Amino acid sequence: MATLFTKIINGEVPAHFVWKDDDVVAFMTIAPVKTGHTLVVPRKEVDHWVDMPIDLATKVMEVSAKVGRAIQKAYNPIKVGVVVAGLEVPHVHYHLIPIKKLSDLDFTNQNSHCPPEELEAAAAKIRETLKELGYGDGAEAAVA
Repeated sequence: MATLFTKIINGEVPAHFVWKDDDVVAFMTIAPVKTGHTLVVPRKEVDHWVDMPIDLATKVMEVSAKVGRAIQKAYNPIKVGVVVAGLEVPHVHYHLIPIKKLSDLDFTNQNSHCPPEELEAAAAKIRETLKELGYGDGAEAAVA
């Protein structure tokens, strides 16, 4: 059975994408800890990050770095934190979260009622920043 993320990738469930390529996508989480909280997900269903083929893990990290740079520029946090928990959906996903303090990574602070307009505004800001940074191909594909 397809995971929730596969359904999002296939367009069966709506999402606010910031990146799409042949191997990896990135989209806004529907329950952000902080504005700009983005998920980076391989298209291939793999439950645990340690089971990803090295080439795919490398690609996920490369996309995470590009999206992370865009989040850094767009939101000006001290850092962009990365969390690979994987308990909510059995499909590898990296949480990229703009942080100013360690407690900004506390998932009990998720906003499970974030309006879609706020998610799309954050996605648009990150896509635009990706383009400014020269990563337009993945960002352009995200809106196609």
